[in-house]
Amino acid sequence: GDRADRRPDHGWVAAKKAAGVAKADVGDQQGINGMAEKIGFIGLGAIGRPMAKRVAGKFPTVVWNRTAAKAKEFAKETGATVADSPAALVKQVTVVMTCLPTSRDVWQVAQAAGDGWHKGQLLIDLTSGDPITSRELAKDLAAKGVGFVDAPVSGGTAGAEAGKLTVMLGGEERWVKQAELIVAAFGAKIVHVGPGGAGHATKAINNALLAVNLLAAGEGLAALRKVGVPAAKALEVINASSGRSNVTENLIPQRVVTRKWPRTFRLALLFKDLDIANDVLRDTEVPHETIGLAWRLFAEGRKTLGDDVDHVEIIKLIEKRAGIEIT
Repeated sequence: GDRADRRPDHGWVAAKKAAGVAKADVGDQQGINGMAEKIGFIGLGAIGRPMAKRVAGKFPTVVWNRTAAKAKEFAKETGATVADSPAALVKQVTVVMTCLPTSRDVWQVAQAAGDGWHKGQLLIDLTSGDPITSRELAKDLAAKGVGFVDAPVSGGTAGAEAGKLTVMLGGEERWVKQAELIVAAFGAKIVHVGPGGAGHATKAINNALLAVNLLAAGEGLAALRKVGVPAAKALEVINASSGRSNVTENLIPQRVVTRKWPRTFRLALLFKDLDIANDVLRDTEVPHETIGLAWRLFAEGRKTLGDDVDHVEIIKLIEKRAGIEIT
């Protein structure tokens, strides 16, 4: 699989056995030198933008985005200010938040900030990233006295806009407590799941379960349709029974049965999460035939359907092979 977004030759178990993250000096929980928090937000993509908007509604906020026009438009709408570079952003805030496609992107942005980092700052990474790169970045930042919390989210763009995301936090308690106050701007369920990297591991496994559910529900409903059970009737039963899931309660009724197929979360990104989940399972020496099969089927779906389709569109592949639409 494509493992370009992870740094090579490191395993989850090996990382846990390593000496661990160096202890960064604690900054004032109210901000550096007692000042109120000022947030720097990097990454105004599909889910980053609504999260950043909610943050900007509660804290003074500086933004940077690789596409500068997006940052300027955001600033005009929210009153946030725009930084010319990651380094310029980092120099003027107490907390940096990143929401980027991969952990490699976060690593590169953190390195690009160079000596802009200063003691007592905190980096909250909202990316659906990989645990190993996160732990390495935490060590790198700790040497500068900077804290790190991995804080991936679940709930999609709708959850971000409504401020009802689930946030999984990984890191040291002192930094997590500071992060909790900030992610509350967009999070309804905030859970400190474990040490550094644990948030990213939890998100990857959660999304692997989403992928498995999509495949299983798609296959089952296609078969039922072929024996004469309309999708609406099948879903009425399933959603009042033990086989129900978010896939059957929301995704399939709203996107598949209606044939609307909105694009809110790219299949390529779910495949990336499956890739990370498989690494976590392999490195922890847990058998993973089911999730491994989901990885292979999504790899095939990505090759056939392309990188830009929505994750739910994997069901189109099932429909095509079954010769029937789930309606």
